Amino acid sequence: MSYLYISLGSNINREYHVKHGLIELTKVFGALTLSSLYESKAVGFNGSDFYNMVIGIETTDTIENVAITLRDIEFKYGREQQAKKFSPRTLDLDLLLFDQLVLTTPVQIPRDEITKNAFVLWPLAEIATDLEHPTINQTYGELWSNFDKASQTITQIPFSWSHIMDKPTI
Repeated sequence: MSYLYISLGSNINREYHVKHGLIELTKVFGALTLSSLYESKAVGFNGSDFYNMVIGIETTDTIENVAITLRDIEFKYGREQQAKKFSPRTLDLDLLLFDQLVLTTPVQIPRDEITKNAFVLWPLAEIATDLEHPTINQTYGELWSNFDKASQTITQIPFSWSHIMDKPTI
């Protein structure tokens, strides 16, 4: 059994895509551990504000299968095949961590954005406070504590979700 963390983001029809992203992840993986939901400015381009959160999941799937599953869910909800890295997103699902692996293929693990973006680090630190980053040798709680919080605007948004297939409330 492996434990992984996924970043979920949307800045197009945000409520709809966050809800449906969680529904799809629940269908595939079962129980989810969720961070709070956050709103943040677009990073790297001018665009609408994003909703972001981090999700913890247990799985017996391989990292390759998880990466394919996440892309399939993104495509199902309108992600363009050739979408630019810094552009608006209906649903963006990024694999952040897969156990304590350090990889460059099939995806970069741990994902570089963890230490660079508040919208990834804060929710990750919330649900994996004492987990240690595999190459930096600091916990995510310590990394968030030391993060320059004035460098990026991020706000916690009221949100609730049940493990049962009901609709999350934003």
